[in-house]
Amino acid sequence: MIIVRQSVRGVSASALQRFAGRARRAAGLAGAVNVLITTDRDLRSLNRRFRRKDKATDVLSFPGANGTGGDIAISAETAARNARRLGHSTAAELKVLILHGVLHLAGYDHERDGGRMARREQRLRREFRLPAGLIERNRKP
Repeated sequence: MIIVRQSVRGVSASALQRFAGRARRAAGLAGAVNVLITTDRDLRSLNRRFRRKDKATDVLSFPGANGTGGDIAISAETAARNARRLGHSTAAELKVLILHGVLHLAGYDHERDGGRMARREQRLRREFRLPAGLIERNRKP
């Protein structure tokens, strides 16, 4: 299910729902994935509450019980800013963030897995024809 608290011009909840389903299947994730599209303020609050980091972020993932499905929260504001900065559509950025979140729900962890998530994300982004992902953008030179 897609819940849109912060609307994004030119992006439909149904298109994001279809993409989330494709991403879930491609990642081999069982169970439902719920996606909340909201504000920087909400993401900051969630980040502070669950990760003890008092700052806004672009995407957070909350795995479901027993490795099935889960919830993803995305800041529409950060997604729109990043899309403008990187030269692609906000719709494409939201899909990049959904894919990244789905991979976390599927058990991948780019901070600890020696590049396993990065390789999987890169492969799926090519398959879905998406621009550079979060892991690539944030690599230290």
